[in-house]
Amino acid sequence: MREQLREKIAGEITLSTDAGKTIRKWREEFNVSQQELAKCLDISPSVISDYESGRRKSPGIAIIRRMVDGLIELDEQSGGNVLKKYDLGEKHDCIIAIDEFRTSVSGEEFLEIIEADILNRGVSLDKHIHGYTIIDSIKAITALGSADYLKIYGWSSERALIFTGVKFGRSPMIAIRAHPLKPSIVGYHRPEHVDELAIRLATLENIPLIKVTLPIPTITERLKKLT
Repeated sequence: MREQLREKIAGEITLSTDAGKTIRKWREEFNVSQQELAKCLDISPSVISDYESGRRKSPGIAIIRRMVDGLIELDEQSGGNVLKKYDLGEKHDCIIAIDEFRTSVSGEEFLEIIEADILNRGVSLDKHIHGYTIIDSIKAITALGSADYLKIYGWSSERALIFTGVKFGRSPMIAIRAHPLKPSIVGYHRPEHVDELAIRLATLENIPLIKVTLPIPTITERLKKLT
């Protein structure tokens, strides 16, 4: 798993049109500060800051390798929680589609791409979206065990979870409310009627709750362009 994650991160940064933004995405995913990473690499924190902000040109492969190794080394020193999270095994049957974005997408951009409407307008869309998962809510309720729950989060918890087959939307939000891991956005695909309880729970968790009506193939086609 270590080598798989190492290759994925290095590949994303190398191929990204905004390497600094991708570096920041992964540093935040590992919950490592610029100072911590700089100390691990024996460089100035301003160097990390300059790369992430674009003040320095994209780093070469040698520097990228050092950064990636540094993130993984710091994670291993603190218990390997990120490595454990990404050791996902087989995709669960309830997952219709899952993927990661090349760079993070803002909440506003995400809603615009899939033509979604927000249901709890008081909640900020100032979110970083690193990927998405489309979930069959019926299969999730009937077959998703606690040991499989992390699988819906893919490579990053900072993602949009879009549930299909939703009637009132209570069950998905109750499950999310009960679990310590929270997504950046929760979406319901063509719900019959969204219950006020679902909206209230999403608001309490400061999670934008959105409604999507585009066909699932159209949604995946649009989001695939970001991966």
